[in-house]
Amino acid sequence: MYTKNQIFAAPLAGISDKPFRQVLRMFAPDAPLVTEMISCHSLVGRHKNCIRNFDDYSDEGNVGAQIFGAVPELMADAASILESQGAKWIDINMGCPVPKVATRAGAGAFLMCDHKLAGKIIGAVVGSVKIPVSVKTRLGWDAEHQDWRDLVHIAADNGAAWVTLHGRTRAQLYTGAAIHPDVSDMPIPIIANGDIKNAADTENMLKLGYDGVMIGRALFGRPWLLGELYKTAVVPQNIGNVVLQHLDLVLKYYGERAGIPMFRKHLAWYSAGIPNSSDFRIKINQITTQSELKSEILKFWGCVANI
Repeated sequence: MYTKNQIFAAPLAGISDKPFRQVLRMFAPDAPLVTEMISCHSLVGRHKNCIRNFDDYSDEGNVGAQIFGAVPELMADAASILESQGAKWIDINMGCPVPKVATRAGAGAFLMCDHKLAGKIIGAVVGSVKIPVSVKTRLGWDAEHQDWRDLVHIAADNGAAWVTLHGRTRAQLYTGAAIHPDVSDMPIPIIANGDIKNAADTENMLKLGYDGVMIGRALFGRPWLLGELYKTAVVPQNIGNVVLQHLDLVLKYYGERAGIPMFRKHLAWYSAGIPNSSDFRIKINQITTQSELKSEILKFWGCVANI
């Protein structure tokens, strides 16, 4: 839930699952975290093949659940379900640029092109829950259509509590430097997102009128960064122990068969820049059992298993 000058952990597709949020919590106990985006269709349909549809947020502290979709009634129903599962606020995705969401599904960033529908969705979600509702969006569809200001006003008029603004257009995807416009004249709080990596970036955003920041890809392989910025944690003396804890959480949540392939990307990020990391990544990409994977992690980081 929002208070001034907070540092959020971004909703990252394929990353911000429950195990990753649990690791972030180890270092930043009170920071606001956001789930990876959840399809309103999948959630309302209770699709069993999507495990995050059934997450219990009641023990996760300050966690917001992000939903995407293009049908106001379904988005409202999804928000209500997530509220009942313990989410502390609902975030509406109006910025995802990938084609399967932004073009084929008419959701995510596409809603920057349909302000009428965007307003209906925000209003429907706000009316369906008692918890706050936020919106995450971008500067616009492309360089010629940067109408984020209009969407912020639509969000405010329909009851949104705050907006997170990613400093790129949909056309940019995640390339090029993020641009953060001055937002000091906006009617509701604005959270800055995009290329924010350290305390200096955070301070620069506050000078532009932002009421907080959201950290995304800078957390890859460095989940303690959030704690560093909150001054509740420092870089661990032995990263390998964090890796082992993260792995165990992944195995508990997904099981060995699905969890090990899913965890390989995290191992690549954790090991980046360390001597012999290339050989390590080649080796772990062939491993399919947790005992062998843990053995390689112990050898690579020179840590002692303590879990």
